[in-house]
Amino acid sequence: MKKKSSLKSLDQFIDEQYGKKGTVRRDKFEKGYQEFKMGVLIQEARLEKGMTQEELAEKCGTNKSFISKVENNIKDVRISTLQRIIEVGLGGKLQVSIRL
Repeated sequence: MKKKSSLKSLDQFIDEQYGKKGTVRRDKFEKGYQEFKMGVLIQEARLEKGMTQEELAEKCGTNKSFISKVENNIKDVRISTLQRIIEVGLGGKLQVSIRL
C-alpha cells in the first residue's frame, strides 16, 4: 500500500493559514509580505555591493538607523525616499508595476 504524503505546497499552506486569495486575512498577509520583501531586497542589494548600512545611509543622505528600519520593515518609506536609496545609494533603478 502507498502511504499518503502529508507534504503540502507553499500555496496550500498559505491558503490554510491565511485563507484563500481575496479574503481580508489573506490580503493583509499579502500586503505585509510585499513590505517585508522590499526591505530584504534592499538589504541583499546593499550586501551584494559590499556596503554597510552606514555607507548606504551616507550615500543617500540619511542615517544608519533609518536604513536598518527600512531593511527590517519597521519604517514606512515614501516612494521618493525608496527611489533615492535604490538609485543614489545603490546605483540601481527602481521599477514599479501594477498587476490587476
